[in-house]
Amino acid sequence: MLKFLTKAIFFISIIVGAVIVVLLYDLYEEIKDDIDSVVNYEPKQSTQFFDKNGRLLANTFKDENREYVNYDDIPARVIEGLVAIEDTQFFEHFGINPDAISRAVIKNIQSGGYSEGASTLTQQLIKVLVLTREKKLMRKVKEALLAIRLETLLTKEEILERYLNHVYFGHGYYGIKTAAKGYFKKDLYELTLKEIAILVGLPRAPSFYDPTKNLQVSLTRANQVVTRMNSLGWISNEQFEESINEIPTIYNQTLTQNIAPWAVDYAVSELINDIPDILYGGYKVYLTIDLQTQEIAQEALKKSYDEAMKRDENIRANSKNPDNDAFTKELNGAMITLESGTGKILAMVGGIDYSQSVFNRAFQSKRQAGSAIKPFLYQTALNEGYNPASQLFDISRTYTFTVGGVQKKWQPKNYGGNFQGIVSFRDSLVQSRNLSTLNLVTDVGIDITTNDLQRYGFKDIVNNLSITLGSMSVSLVEFSQAYTIFSNNGVKVKPYIVEQISNKDGKSVTFEPIKTELNSHEQSYLITSILKDVVTKGTGRRAAVDGIELAGKTGTTNDNIDAWFCGYSPSIQTIVWYGNDNNKPMRRSETGSTLAAPAFSYFFKKYLELYPEIPRTFTKPENVYLGNFNGKDEYYTDLSPLPDIDSQIIIEQSNSNEEVLEF
Repeated sequence: MLKFLTKAIFFISIIVGAVIVVLLYDLYEEIKDDIDSVVNYEPKQSTQFFDKNGRLLANTFKDENREYVNYDDIPARVIEGLVAIEDTQFFEHFGINPDAISRAVIKNIQSGGYSEGASTLTQQLIKVLVLTREKKLMRKVKEALLAIRLETLLTKEEILERYLNHVYFGHGYYGIKTAAKGYFKKDLYELTLKEIAILVGLPRAPSFYDPTKNLQVSLTRANQVVTRMNSLGWISNEQFEESINEIPTIYNQTLTQNIAPWAVDYAVSELINDIPDILYGGYKVYLTIDLQTQEIAQEALKKSYDEAMKRDENIRANSKNPDNDAFTKELNGAMITLESGTGKILAMVGGIDYSQSVFNRAFQSKRQAGSAIKPFLYQTALNEGYNPASQLFDISRTYTFTVGGVQKKWQPKNYGGNFQGIVSFRDSLVQSRNLSTLNLVTDVGIDITTNDLQRYGFKDIVNNLSITLGSMSVSLVEFSQAYTIFSNNGVKVKPYIVEQISNKDGKSVTFEPIKTELNSHEQSYLITSILKDVVTKGTGRRAAVDGIELAGKTGTTNDNIDAWFCGYSPSIQTIVWYGNDNNKPMRRSETGSTLAAPAFSYFFKKYLELYPEIPRTFTKPENVYLGNFNGKDEYYTDLSPLPDIDSQIIIEQSNSNEEVLEF
């Protein structure tokens, strides 16, 4: 009978074993394809933005902040620490550890529940990438089957690389490279043994062991790692003692902090149509931005804004209706600085305070150009044969026109309401006189002028005299591009902010300047010589900086809605704008001269301190000559000769100094 029972049990065991094998095989066949996500590992990776000097500006990501690291770049101590605390026999087992499973089963039976697991690092990787974290038998069976399969497809090194890059280390950090930079502000190769021990101890319970929240608990866990390494003989007693007593400096920070948000936002807007995953595809984006220049641009914009706020407070303090009289609630500004010769944007500030408004006024907003458009009108006149010494009529004209059958009149005025009768071409632009500019454009021809404006890149140009007052709307980026025809000696350069992009495979694309020659260096220099006078003795005197030649033009639109200063040194160009976001007028005291020019001056003063080696004087081309007209020295070129003294028109002004024209 005993013999029969023994045989029966034997055969039943065979049958049960066969059934289990079949069931396991069927289960394996069902789930084997799930391992593809581990084999063909494509993790979400953070994109990093750097300035021109390689300084990190921002990490951007979707869901998971992760900077990937290859196995060969992971220090051996990191591997040793991880294996010591999580899976000592990792390099010997085939995906599962039978000894550890046996110990865990015994302890779980003794405790009457699930008190201890026996997962290898391979199983842990399967769990976080493929399966759930449920403590159920079927999940553990699947985990074991997939772990065994994975070890036949990947090397041990590949498994460790995936594990250390994928797991969560707490505090928003995914992957050990990200965690090292986040907690310690170090690269992996810079970590001490104790810092490594803290990191490799985190994946077991990242929130609980987070050193920024529970430092003592985290240090205790790290000491377990160090103790285990010492007991295995992987570190010496001296290393053990030193590490046990070490308390590393922990940083409670977020690596997502964007320290140049205006610039990064613009870069993303330029890239996202062609690279939809630019924010989370693991790219390294190198910008033309100089972080120090970016910071002083932000300071400059804020300083002039603060001064305007003080002026407003003083006025409202003496006002009977201060609430109705305030303009500062919507006041904002923007600034762009670039290399004139290349178009590389060195600084872009799209507002006074990014935390209050992320709207980037440097490229998302279009505002009227006002008097800042005038240098382009005068450049056209020079190209048509005018000279800086040419005489212009600064007299009032009344223009009549018909709209819908109704006759209307337009009587433009100079700022301040005065007129001079006759004024030189140079003085007209230096003093930003409206009447002489209107007469100049009328004489040159509206068609010629508007065609040139379109050639310079301006859009939506109306074919009437309102162009002389800067009625067209432009963004700071567009205006910056147009102004390079002056700052870059007649050659228009497209502003750009992305220097190079590298993908996660290391392939890179580099961007180069895009240039278009529109005017000769000689003709452009004539305008620069006039715009230098604007800064030294004209409407832009508040833009001046000792020790460097600057050229530029103020601009204030009707009713003081927009205030501009557009200027440049021999190598750097800066455009500044202020205005109310709701497009309502500022105070009469807030103009391009009082508001924008001081910001320009502050910027160049600080920039010169930062880079004292930059060129400080403009270079006169050989074919620009110096002559004398009416007792004054003046530049001229073959295309813009000095006026003929004998052909000056002497005008006997009428009492009204006014002329009526129709158009």
